[in-house]
Amino acid sequence: MPVTEPAYLQTLIPPEILAPKDRLARARYIQTLDPERDCEQIGFLLGSCEFPWDTQRALELALLRTFGVAKGTPLLVDTGELIRRTQKRYDDTALILAEIQENGVDHPRGRAALRRMNQQHGRYAIPQDEYLYTLTTFVFEPIRWNARFGWRRMTEGERLATFHVWRRIGARMGIRDIPDDYAELERFNIDFERANFHYSEHNHALAVATRNLMLGWFLPRPLWPLAAPFLHALLDAPMLQAVGFDPAPAPVRTLVLGSMDLRRLLLRRLPPRRRPRLLTRLRSRTYPHGYDIDGLGADR
Repeated sequence: MPVTEPAYLQTLIPPEILAPKDRLARARYIQTLDPERDCEQIGFLLGSCEFPWDTQRALELALLRTFGVAKGTPLLVDTGELIRRTQKRYDDTALILAEIQENGVDHPRGRAALRRMNQQHGRYAIPQDEYLYTLTTFVFEPIRWNARFGWRRMTEGERLATFHVWRRIGARMGIRDIPDDYAELERFNIDFERANFHYSEHNHALAVATRNLMLGWFLPRPLWPLAAPFLHALLDAPMLQAVGFDPAPAPVRTLVLGSMDLRRLLLRRLPPRRRPRLLTRLRSRTYPHGYDIDGLGADR
């Protein structure tokens, strides 16, 4: 069934902050919060109010980035979920994470989403380092996207809150040995990619399926080859090499990055968002009539 009640974390935030008249009112409010104690509330404000479009795009790239790790992709290909049911797998993952991020890890809906996610992952023997690496992409890809394209830069407190909220989620997922220091986790992320980003056919198959899914949201199939370089322009060289994508031509890269710069400048001058963007309330391609948390994910 469609979700109708307010997202729990939304109910903790003053109405004048959810619908501010001042473009920087939410940033000032966030500065009054503690990055660790209030990390979920800060994460909600960043992901649903301040940078909703950016956060969704960054998490999509985080998913794509995990396909650069050659030792983990054979299992993902063998399950068939990401190749044959790419849209469903994307929607399942997005909705499970949204339930957690919009309600919190200790809310009944957040706990139910975590339980469902752990059930899905528990079917496979996933090495702890790969598990931890995937978690780091959800921490650092939104932060790095923001540094490149955000209409304002995240503060140090907001970056720390992002770290703490995903560390809290990771603990509920049973991921062991998560560093309790931001810089240490970032070093793990960088070192892991340097050691494990290698091309394989499995990497390429998963990345192509996901790239085509994204292109298919906006364009008919015949235009996908023409549009693919525009997505490649957002990826760095190690990532492109690991998944077997050609680098974007220089004019395409200049156009894409210039357009993102223009977007950033325009957003700074627009009025602030007046209501949270809640992914759990948006129409899903896979579940147009609503969903049950326990029905998300693979059936077997």
